[in-house]
Amino acid sequence: MKKIGVAFAAATIALSIPLTGCSSDSATATVETPDSSVVVEQPSGPERVDAAQFASVVATPGMQIIDVRTPEEFAIGHIEGAVNFNVEGPDFGAQIATLDPSGTYAVYCQSGNRSVAAVNFMSGQGINGIFELESGISGWEQAGLPVVS
Repeated sequence: MKKIGVAFAAATIALSIPLTGCSSDSATATVETPDSSVVVEQPSGPERVDAAQFASVVATPGMQIIDVRTPEEFAIGHIEGAVNFNVEGPDFGAQIATLDPSGTYAVYCQSGNRSVAAVNFMSGQGINGIFELESGISGWEQAGLPVVS
C-alpha cells in the first residue's frame, strides 16, 4: 500500500463510519483504486459528507462527479473531472436517465441546497450510491480545495 496523507486517511476512515439517520439495512459495495491503496465504501443510500470526505471520494479513480449548478456557474469554476447536469435545466431528467443505477456518484452544487433536490430525484430513479457535498463548492473552496475553469 502506498503512504497517504493523514487528512486523506482520516477522511477515508470517516467514510466507513455510518452517519446518523442513514439506513444500514442495505449492503455496501466497495470501490477500490487500481492499486487497492484506497477503499471507499459505496453508500447504500445517499450520504452527505463534508469537504474533506468529498475530496477522498472524488479522488477515487472512475468516480463520476456531477455538478448540478447552471452552465454559467460551472464555467466560472468546478471540481476537476466534473460534468455539468443543471438540476434546473429541462434536460436534467434525461441526463440522469443515462447513469448506471448501480454506479457511485459524487454530487455537488453551490451551497448544498440544489444538490438535495438533485440527489432526491436521482434516488427516486433508483440511484442510491451517491456522495453529496453538504456545503457545496463554496465549502470546498473554503477548505482550500482546488477548482478549475
